[in-house]
Amino acid sequence: MSNTNECAHQTQHAAQTKQVAQTGQDTQASETVQKEQTPQTLAFELGVEEIPAFDLHKASEQLQQLVPERLSAHAVPFESVTVFSTPRRLGFIVKQVAAQTQAQELDFRGPSAKIALDENGNFTKAALGFARSKNVSASALELRDCAGERYVFAHVSSPSQSTTPAIQAALLEIITSIAWPKSCRWASRSETFSRPVRWIVCLFGSKVVPLTFAGLHADRFTWGHRVLSAGKHEISSADALLDTLRHLQIVPFEDQRKERILDEVAHFEKKLGLHAEIPAKTLLEVTNLCEAPHVLVCSFDESFLAVPKEIIVDAMLMHQRYFPFYTNDGALTNYFAVVSNAAESAFEQVKVGNERVVRARLDDAKFFYEEDLKHPLEWYVDKLKQVVFQQDLGTMYDKTMHIEACAKQMCASLDVTEQEKQNLCRAALLCKADLVTNAVVEFTSVQGIMGGYYARACGENDQVAQAITQHYQPRFAGDALPCDLVACGVALIDKLDTICGLFAIDQAPTGSSDPFALRRSAIGALSILDAYPQLSLSATLTALLDLYAQAGVSFDKQACYQAVYRFILGRLRVMLKDEGIAPQTIDAIVAVQPEHPRDIMLRCRALEKVAREQRDDYENLTAAYVRAWNLHDISAGMSVDDALCNDAERALLAKVQSVKQQLEHDLEHQRYEEACSVLASLRAPIDALFASTLIMDADEALKKNHLAVLNCFVDVFSCIADFSCLAKG
Repeated sequence: MSNTNECAHQTQHAAQTKQVAQTGQDTQASETVQKEQTPQTLAFELGVEEIPAFDLHKASEQLQQLVPERLSAHAVPFESVTVFSTPRRLGFIVKQVAAQTQAQELDFRGPSAKIALDENGNFTKAALGFARSKNVSASALELRDCAGERYVFAHVSSPSQSTTPAIQAALLEIITSIAWPKSCRWASRSETFSRPVRWIVCLFGSKVVPLTFAGLHADRFTWGHRVLSAGKHEISSADALLDTLRHLQIVPFEDQRKERILDEVAHFEKKLGLHAEIPAKTLLEVTNLCEAPHVLVCSFDESFLAVPKEIIVDAMLMHQRYFPFYTNDGALTNYFAVVSNAAESAFEQVKVGNERVVRARLDDAKFFYEEDLKHPLEWYVDKLKQVVFQQDLGTMYDKTMHIEACAKQMCASLDVTEQEKQNLCRAALLCKADLVTNAVVEFTSVQGIMGGYYARACGENDQVAQAITQHYQPRFAGDALPCDLVACGVALIDKLDTICGLFAIDQAPTGSSDPFALRRSAIGALSILDAYPQLSLSATLTALLDLYAQAGVSFDKQACYQAVYRFILGRLRVMLKDEGIAPQTIDAIVAVQPEHPRDIMLRCRALEKVAREQRDDYENLTAAYVRAWNLHDISAGMSVDDALCNDAERALLAKVQSVKQQLEHDLEHQRYEEACSVLASLRAPIDALFASTLIMDADEALKKNHLAVLNCFVDVFSCIADFSCLAKG
């Protein structure tokens, strides 16, 4: 009996032990499942050979949009996206990524019923193909009305599922969707990227997401800085990726690298009592050439400061990406800043190497400058015959002769001193001469600038030298204008000569193609005309086209003039829209064809200002015009028979005559705001006319006379703008 009880007790104990063990396993499994269902961080890094600096910046901008867009397209819930980049890596961190995709109910519109159904009402191949593409049966397709027509629709239910497949698909789409200016293939791969891909990190929480691109499989290993932390390094989890990179002395964010560079430059500025020139473009470039940037200060021999500073700066900024230092008075010094990607132990070696490079560049610059000074600037003009301007338009010498000849014609209409006329013609002759000097051939960005130096060196006066220096200005929107009328005259002729020549040989810009930057030249010309109204667009265009015709270029002068004028007017529209001028306002002014672009600008700005700041005047102006314009008839003419007029018509005509006299004075002095106010005063008499007069009278003579009165009223507005454009709006 005791043995039986003992056996029963042992059996019971074993059952209890098994139950406890099972409960523990269930709890552990439950915790594992719960953990897997918790939102986690997704980390992705694509390791590459060094990506070009500007391409890297644009790719980072694209990822800011691509990552959330592609994840959302695959129904992957997430909280935020952080993009990071260095020359050797491109990646992002996505926070709070759900373990399950969102369930979706989607409707897709297919082909119209006309295409989807045959004569017997059966689905066509187009409808069946649509059904297959949406993974639904043909019987599930529905016909619905949409935008006044019947279409086939497919309803697709997408249940919630693990995000891993969706993440894989989204990541591959992101990688292949980045647009590169230039991409390459490597080894025997068919995939393309900016530079060869060398590793992939893809972690969801602590797990590796299976992903393959260009023959590489995603893993948890990144590679460190080539010098400071070379080799392979393991990433424990997605949340640890950025911290690991920082531990490897890599600065993973572009903004942080830029901030470090600026802070260190500021430190040296304070230490030296100088200030550095840091162009935004160069700063962006050096920021994306380094993974761990540090600023070093170097110097060169002070004897090189005898060379024009523009050459020195070109050698440092454009060729070497160095930042030159200036005194507080703006004088260039022999100090410059270098951004290094090396270890601290190598800083001295880096400084010596960069100073050696600068010394060689400045030796060349000094030699070229001294060689160029052996001849007067005019000596180089004849050598322009060796430089082709455009195959069908001749050489730079031919272009120079055009500029000089046009300058002589321009002088005839300018109210300036005889000396200024001589300076304008002299600068026109010499403006391109420096293109064949040694210094400009080597340092192309200083064209014009070196011409100014050489002009002074050979005895040309300051105004001539200054005009040569500035005749390429403005080079872009917002750039400074040449400083006086002489310099602006040369600059205007140069820009318009290029436009006229290329239009004459049917080489006008098309779409995005503008190899000679004619749009930029047109904007520069308009900026000059805005500042110097005494310069004439029409006269300059006519003179230049005549010169091309005399040179043997075959083209229709009148058609070419109109094409060039429309082109320049198109650029003017863009400029005015950028200023905030309404399109209908521009249309209204352009329609009356003011001769000078500056006149168009002044009228547009005035009308826009009245509309914005003098609302009552603007409403009176437009309301008065609209009522008359809606009824007027040009065929009735403007010959009014006073005997057929009523008192309201006589009062209106008297007011119109008075307004005309006031407008003549306002227009002569380009007082367009005042002119708008004068026109607004016509609101009361036109309202009185409509209140007392039936315009479409049964008597044909009276009707024609009423319409003639309205025509006189409408015509007075045309001296400012075609207000019908505003009326239509």
